[in-house]
Amino acid sequence: MIKKIIPILLLAFAFNGCKLQSISYSFSGVSLQNGEKTFSVDYFSNKTAFAPNLGADFTEALKSYLRSRTNLTELTDNDGDIRFEGQITGFAQTPVDITADEIAAKNRLTITIRVKYTNTKDESGKSDFDTSFSHYEDYGINENYESIEPDLIKKITEKIIEDIYNKALTNW
Repeated sequence: MIKKIIPILLLAFAFNGCKLQSISYSFSGVSLQNGEKTFSVDYFSNKTAFAPNLGADFTEALKSYLRSRTNLTELTDNDGDIRFEGQITGFAQTPVDITADEIAAKNRLTITIRVKYTNTKDESGKSDFDTSFSHYEDYGINENYESIEPDLIKKITEKIIEDIYNKALTNW
């Protein structure tokens, strides 16, 4: 009987000195630890000469993404606990996939957006950033650019928004 009790007591004493850290999980992946309750997205101005509605469309898409993926309340006037602001700084079409005849088989649309993220509840400022995010989509030279441009822009901005969300609100 004593032989059975001794290993149990040894294990009990060994685990008594160990403390497990608290770990919290979220199904949305959001990692907010400073009591953040609100967010705001300032208008993203378009500093390029292309896609005149891109600033407004991007701003609304980012707001919608945050509303659907977080429990944060949206505020206006850039007054949220977490704040997003910035501008579209790049919109470029370049030839890619050059053939032996020095003709482009594809073109690439690249969009770059500078984002300043501020978490007013994080007094250390470690979570804040001012970063440019960029993505692209390729399309064939035989495709009608005017007809596919809205879809290309949507795909690119969705990727950029996902990158912004991951950098700002998840610990990935």
